[in-house]
Amino acid sequence: MTQVTERGTSLSAAPRTGARRRSPAAAACVVGGAVAAGLGLGFLAVLVIVLWISSPYPDSGPGGALHLAAGLWLLAHGTELLRYETLSGVPAPVGVTPLLLIALPVLLVRRAARLGGASEEDEEVLPAGAVFSAVLCGYLAVGALATVYAAGGPMPADPISAAWHIPLVAVLAAAGGVWEARGRPLGPLPSWLPGGVRRAVARPRYALALRAGAGGALVLLGGGALLVGASLAWHGAEAQASFLSLTGVWSGRFAVLLLALTLIPNAMVWGAAYALGPGFAVGADVTATPLGFAGAPGLPRFPLLAALPPEGAGTPLTWAVAGVPVVAGLAVGWFAVRRAREVSYGETALTAALGALVCGVAMTGLAAASAGPLGSRRLAEFGPVWWQTGAAAFAWTLALAVPVAVAVHAWRYRPAKGPAAPAGLSVDDLVDDGWHDSGVREVRWAAMRRVAGTLIPDISGAERVASPEPVPEPVPEPVPEPVPERGPEVVAEPVSEAVPESVAEAPAGRGHRPVTVVSGLGLDLRPILISAKAAEAPALAPPVVGARVLARRRPPA
Repeated sequence: MTQVTERGTSLSAAPRTGARRRSPAAAACVVGGAVAAGLGLGFLAVLVIVLWISSPYPDSGPGGALHLAAGLWLLAHGTELLRYETLSGVPAPVGVTPLLLIALPVLLVRRAARLGGASEEDEEVLPAGAVFSAVLCGYLAVGALATVYAAGGPMPADPISAAWHIPLVAVLAAAGGVWEARGRPLGPLPSWLPGGVRRAVARPRYALALRAGAGGALVLLGGGALLVGASLAWHGAEAQASFLSLTGVWSGRFAVLLLALTLIPNAMVWGAAYALGPGFAVGADVTATPLGFAGAPGLPRFPLLAALPPEGAGTPLTWAVAGVPVVAGLAVGWFAVRRAREVSYGETALTAALGALVCGVAMTGLAAASAGPLGSRRLAEFGPVWWQTGAAAFAWTLALAVPVAVAVHAWRYRPAKGPAAPAGLSVDDLVDDGWHDSGVREVRWAAMRRVAGTLIPDISGAERVASPEPVPEPVPEPVPEPVPERGPEVVAEPVSEAVPESVAEAPAGRGHRPVTVVSGLGLDLRPILISAKAAEAPALAPPVVGARVLARRRPPA
């Protein structure tokens, strides 16, 4: 003990500063990302296994069904699959991703990031970047294993396509989950952006632009869904015949029905592209537009393909679909107007233009995600062209949103109409400013000073000094205290509170009612002296007739 005390060393070894401390919260986020990927794989595996069991003629064993489930999970991220079992022997790519299937990995990754970013009192709080990276690492690790496993199945994934599609979906979904866990903050834009760009999208302008652009995109998608539904109802017999001819067993028909349901969002985007004008491709060098459709004889039989427009030149019925982008432009212009009177017309027009840009970018992304190849040669091109769809959406909404936004802003905040003045008179001539006369104002000020004592300074002395002939101040005589008359039949009620002088001198209406005067309040009832200019004013202040009240029109709710 003496040696230890003399050397001054502690019994426990000091921790090394360079050692890294393992965070259990970061490990939990990594596990959460891996679990999110596993849940998506498990859901599709269960679905495929159920269909394989119920099929009377399965093509492969349970191993092939599991490989197919892994391929479908990769397809849900936009990865391109390769189908080797073709009549020509040439591998055929399958790149049309069902947009409804993308919702599965997006929701799972977003939930994992949101739970990892949520903090409690007794848990460690990780930075947003750490949560994002940990969830992403766990998810991408499982994605790499699924890509390797699907390579041994009937429809392997293209490695290059999987290398950037899976991280893209995971990054966007994880960023959304972390942002939601932090309370959806809307902070300033990054400093590396140019100053002009940051000023152009400053709040609350860019929030309105996002709302307006999202509203326009939703109107376009709703119009596309309406067109697809109307066309399916018009070609109901052909759709039913194609559905029944694909398979004769209920398990196969159930699989076709599920595939059609997952492709409904794709059909909505295709319908919106058709209404915008560029249309969509249904094969190599074959495009369906409102101006005409040459036909595609090599298309496979599928219920949704029965809703294609008829072959031939366009008709007034197909030209009428131009009303969908018109309504979308009106919606962008309506939502771009800010409910504030101080906003200028230029800012309103700029907000509408930004909303049109947001709508164009949204339709560009949706068109790119909904298109892809379904095979080789004739089926190598399927769906709308992304840059044509985005440019058409931006042009339609920009041409309509800017004038509509300016017109709505001018109508909402137009000046209110005041009362019309007679001929030869203005509105100011109709206003009696007696209340604001200097003499009357001095009378009111002197009355307030008499009540308040020395709290209010005396301002009448300035005019008495400036007056060339000062008026001598006579000594006022004391005013005797008035004695009220008491009637023989009237009994005065006791007063519990002090009665002001104005109440005691008020007229009693019809007849004379005796008034009880309470003495001892210390009120100075002596008259005050005012200047010669103020003496010419009326003794009492006139009623309030000169206050101008302008009606203000409220903006519509």
